[in-house]
Amino acid sequence: MNEFRKDFPHMEGRFLDHSGRQAHDENSYWAPIVVTKKQIDAEAERLASLPLPANGRRESLIVHPLAEANAPGFAPGIQVKLSVLKPGEKTSAFRHNATEVNFCIGGSGHTLIAGRRITFSKYDVWNHPSHASYRHVNDGKDLQVRLSYSNVPLLQHMQVYLPEDDPSAELRPVEDPEEQAAKNDPRRKSPFGMIPFGADGGMLMPYEILINPKTVVSNPLHFPWKDVKRELDKLVALGKDYVGRRLYMMYNPMTGRTNGITPNFFATITIRPPKIVDRPHRHVSAAINYYFQGSGYSTVAGNRYEWTAGDLMLSAPGWAVHNHASYDDQVYELTVQDQPLNIYMESLLWQEDLKKQAALLGSEPGFETNRNREAA
Repeated sequence: MNEFRKDFPHMEGRFLDHSGRQAHDENSYWAPIVVTKKQIDAEAERLASLPLPANGRRESLIVHPLAEANAPGFAPGIQVKLSVLKPGEKTSAFRHNATEVNFCIGGSGHTLIAGRRITFSKYDVWNHPSHASYRHVNDGKDLQVRLSYSNVPLLQHMQVYLPEDDPSAELRPVEDPEEQAAKNDPRRKSPFGMIPFGADGGMLMPYEILINPKTVVSNPLHFPWKDVKRELDKLVALGKDYVGRRLYMMYNPMTGRTNGITPNFFATITIRPPKIVDRPHRHVSAAINYYFQGSGYSTVAGNRYEWTAGDLMLSAPGWAVHNHASYDDQVYELTVQDQPLNIYMESLLWQEDLKKQAALLGSEPGFETNRNREAA
């Protein structure tokens, strides 16, 4: 067997009678989990004690007990990976067809990705586009500790995850003149182009366009904590009567209307003043919170979970009612959700107020806060 040939056993499809079946919620919601700072620190120390692997990647997946063996995620479609590098160490080059959100929780260093150098320090956030070659370097004096969030479990479940060690340095080779001339050959293009079809805006697309869709450049973006914090701290002035969440999303313009840092995830930084209790709400997208200052609790489907600085939490299993509250200290947290993917799939039901109907965000009007009314 080789890359181009596989042996498959003979199989036959089957019919599953669904006649007259009543529609109801059949989802198996994953229980919320708090992975404590103590646990994370201990695992980081264990990884740091290991000999440096050949590829330089000391890393552990943080896995939910309900995850399938072939798709070990912390949420059904979200992988969270803990990685460490000692001073002077670096990883070998790597790429995969997943997108990532990276978050430094200890030390500093830089990442070389898609021809760019991103110099990061504690609590910085940066994204990795799909299939972009990258390596991490610790050029600081302390242990470098990172959390990486990716859509790897979703691709593994679909059986289409394709990682690659030591990829060639040139990921987007310059096209030679002969290849460019071949592309411009009129015999390679459909003489009919796109054909309008029907009265509702449908079109017929020829194969030549189907296999060469319009490209959108996906760049690595860096959000240094010191600059984000300066803007975030201004939201404290919203006061205790504000009904929204005091946060900023780190936006990647290539995601357009789906509001993400990658096409799969959004990443938000939140500030919670002391003794703030959010309004209960729910959404289809799963949420993972990392609390890096302060303490508080989350209520998820009627269950209370305590957390403190340095804890990682699966805080919102899909469509479970939840809210968060701070204690006596100000809270900072990073939240990663697969909201953009759900917007694009037209699956993002969101209920901001449990007394009102849910909305299909991105396909119908969403919600408003009381911020404009307060300003008036």
